[in-house]
Order: sequence, then structure tokens, then C-alpha cells
Amino acid sequence: MRTISIILSTIFLVLIIGCNTVKESNSNSKKTKKMESKNLKNTAKKAQEAFFSTYNEEGIKKYFSKNYIQHNPNIPTGIEPVLEFLPILKKAGTTSKTHRMLQDNNYIVMHNTYNNAEAFGAKEVVTFDVWKIDEEKVTEHWDAVSPIVKTTTSGRSQFDGMTKITDLNKTQDNKKIVENFINDVLFGNNPNKITNYISTEKYYQHNTNIADGLDGLGKAIDYLVSQNDMFVYKKVHKILGEGNFVLTISEGEWHNKPHAFYDLFRLENAKIVEHWDVIQEIPKKMAHNNGMF
Repeated sequence: MRTISIILSTIFLVLIIGCNTVKESNSNSKKTKKMESKNLKNTAKKAQEAFFSTYNEEGIKKYFSKNYIQHNPNIPTGIEPVLEFLPILKKAGTTSKTHRMLQDNNYIVMHNTYNNAEAFGAKEVVTFDVWKIDEEKVTEHWDAVSPIVKTTTSGRSQFDGMTKITDLNKTQDNKKIVENFINDVLFGNNPNKITNYISTEKYYQHNTNIADGLDGLGKAIDYLVSQNDMFVYKKVHKILGEGNFVLTISEGEWHNKPHAFYDLFRLENAKIVEHWDVIQEIPKKMAHNNGMF
């Protein structure tokens, strides 16, 4: 129980300076039941294949909107930059692998790894890619990118672990649990509720610097606090989920610099039992005016 007490006190003291509530983050929640029932994963697969497998210009034109909106900070907005990127990816032999794919109304979440990906900052990177699809075309894209780290504290990679989507009837309940976890714990409103949300029996960690379990989380927080380098969540922009998986897209600070936080949670019996993340610094200058969120 000592570890849990440390976690609670630390989160309360450090993260209380963040925002007090999750902002309106589920703009997609007002979509119609018709959109909910439409399977857009095949469109996403075809678009991903055109980009990273066949490097197909015609495929890009077929599956990406002419008015494609880009939030990756390093790529200009529009379909033309995507087309101009194809020869670079083809020459490098950039390939992708999708480890998880979720659909929340007309949003597709992909947990990807890329090889020969120097164009994205390292030879091997892990990403969360979020695509908005309208009328069978990708109209908007958000992502966070991080180099793959071979040796991690937990021994788990940034992308391995459970992939099976279950509990489809619990999607909304699980999204609400994660929203409450962010409000109560990450924003410091009721940090003593942490064990209401994270399982005390098993908690598999894929953050490269944190060990499994609440003990691992407590030790990581202790270290960050000792270095005066604790991360701070300030605003949640999206909460997207399907069944037992929920992704949050947040902004905040780390190393005294603005960062984007992409956190994927797996839930089991109404508790968080597994966590993956990609954290990316938000640059001062971007290739467009759309922002990262």
C-alpha cells in the first residue's frame, strides 16, 4: 500500500496544476447510428496500403480527399504533399505494420510501426495514426511518432501485447471509465481513486521507462518528481474507443515543453489492465496552420 500512497500524493501535488476537467473530447459522439454501423476499416487498410506498400499515386487519389487536412507537424496539409512523399518512401523502402485498428464512428485509430522510416525521424518508429473518413475517403489525419526503443524497463515493446477487440457492447462504458480516470487521477481532482480505475492485480506497461504494475508506476513517478520533470496533462482533445480499447489524445507539458500525449488503454472487467503510449514534443513551427490537435 505504500506505493499506492506515493502515487496518490505525487499525482495530487504535481498534476493538480493541470486543467480540472476533460474538455469536450467526443465530438464524434453525435454521429448517427448509421455511421456507427458502417465498417470503414477496409477503406483505412486500402489507404494505408497505397501509401506504405504499393506507393500508389492512383490509390492515394482514390482513398484520400483532395482537401485532406494534415496535423502531422512536419508535413504540409493537402493531398499534394502526400503524393510528393511517395517517391521518398519508395526509395527508402519504407514499410508499415498495423498492430491494432479501432473504429469509433468515422474515426479510425491505427497503432503502427514503420521500418526504413528515416523520413519520420528514425529507422524504426512506432505511431498512433488517427484518420477521419468521410464518403470513403480520408479527410483528416492526426498522429504522434516515436523511435522504437529495443530495451524497455518492463521488457515489453511499444507495440506488443493483446490485440483482440472484445466487449463491443461496453465501448461507451469503457470510454467513460477512461474519461473519469483522466479527470480524477491525471488532472488531480480525486487521485485517491486510482485503484478504482487501474487494476491492482495486473497492469501491463508498454511505456519504455515504466515497469509493470502499480509498483512500477509509483517508482517511475518518484523518479520524475525527484528530477523535477513530471509530465502534466492540460487538455484532452479526443477519446476514441472500440470495445476493450480506448485511445486518448491529450496535450500538456514535459521537460518544460509542450507535448502531445497519445495513450491507449485496454480494459478488462471495468479496470485498466494494459497501457501503451506515444509522446511527441510539439514544435514551435509547423508545416501548416492546423496544429497537432
